[in-house]
Amino acid sequence: MDLYLGIDFGTSGARGMVIDQEASIQAQVRYPFQDSPAAVTPKIWQEALFVLVEQIPDQLRREIKAIAINGTSSTVLLVDAAGNPTDAPLLYNDTRGSLLLEHLRSIAPPNHTVLSATSSLAKLLWMRQQPAFSEARYFLHQADWLAFLLHGQLGISDYHNALKLGYDVEELKYPEWLELLQIPIQLPKVLTPGTPITQLRPEIADKFGLRRDCVVCAGTTDSIAAFLASGAKLPGEAVTSLGSTLVLKLLSRTRVEDARYGIYSHRLGDLWLTGGASNTGGAVLKQFFTNAELENLSCEIDASIASELDYYPLLKVGDRFPINDPNLPPRLEPRPDNPMEFLHGLLESIARIEARGYELLQHKGADKLSRVYTAGGGAANETWSAIRARYLQVPVVASVYTEAAYGTALLAMEGVNRSNCVTFVDIL
Repeated sequence: MDLYLGIDFGTSGARGMVIDQEASIQAQVRYPFQDSPAAVTPKIWQEALFVLVEQIPDQLRREIKAIAINGTSSTVLLVDAAGNPTDAPLLYNDTRGSLLLEHLRSIAPPNHTVLSATSSLAKLLWMRQQPAFSEARYFLHQADWLAFLLHGQLGISDYHNALKLGYDVEELKYPEWLELLQIPIQLPKVLTPGTPITQLRPEIADKFGLRRDCVVCAGTTDSIAAFLASGAKLPGEAVTSLGSTLVLKLLSRTRVEDARYGIYSHRLGDLWLTGGASNTGGAVLKQFFTNAELENLSCEIDASIASELDYYPLLKVGDRFPINDPNLPPRLEPRPDNPMEFLHGLLESIARIEARGYELLQHKGADKLSRVYTAGGGAANETWSAIRARYLQVPVVASVYTEAAYGTALLAMEGVNRSNCVTFVDIL
């Protein structure tokens, strides 16, 4: 029996899912991060990766034919010639790159995806100014580096992760304007997500009881993996990921890009996944409520009645979409004494941001919204779903599968079946 392993690295932890050829789940494993995202180091990522693999039952490990990994979009790091990180990674929401935006605007096309304080390219330009840059040889995304730990090939990425680095996903190459930046470091070779890269390092296969012919495939980002898992397939269908942050993805026949609003489009076959990511979301809720409080208080809310509270819920200054402003302040006042009313106001306000995001995507030329699937921890909150449906005015349903790890496992299965196991390294 051939099995496929998808691994998801999110902000709160890592998850793994094993599926069979019929896309049925055979095993699920988890590794929660104990620290805040900012305190989670590559060493912890590596530990999480290997612990996840170890948690899979032995008999299933021996049947895994392919592995793919997703990571948080624009979480990046520099490594030396041996693949060792030379400095701390910059996370998806790190805005230090804002200092280089003026320089970047003089080179990149107007309104390009990279013209954001949190883009991978903006982060790379900031990294270039740091002392540790002289030790670096490769610039990698989180998913790239984790896959390297399994297959041993440095400098390989996928065009979902590489979009915010400036990679041209229509022409499938780095654009000429990027060369004007004269970056003295190896940018990743970019593959179609799911492309088999090469087989596991023999020592990894032997240590964990995996097949020696198990291949590691090019990965994707966490929000695209959640889309792949959702069941959405038609233009006009969308997926909202209600995790630590709020991520919107609308399947469209038209590519929409506008960095002024934090809008970008990922290639997905012959269609486009257009959307954006806001810093609002579940992390803000968890700042004020425990999981039990969220569940109990949500049951007290009448979702048919709009809250009069108007917030812009953020953990700290700055948002990326639908308002792309690194200086946007959180708005969390006035705060009522009744915690249920406060939660109601927060849920309503995040729903308004979601609706505003989809309205903006359609205004910019994306297909008309017809249905919204929901992934992430917030998908289980029925009160929140009812509030969101009131704002979105389309059916709001739970994703068929809500785990990004499931979508990544599908990517591994489809990539191997599509290629008949001819790997990228074989081609080289």
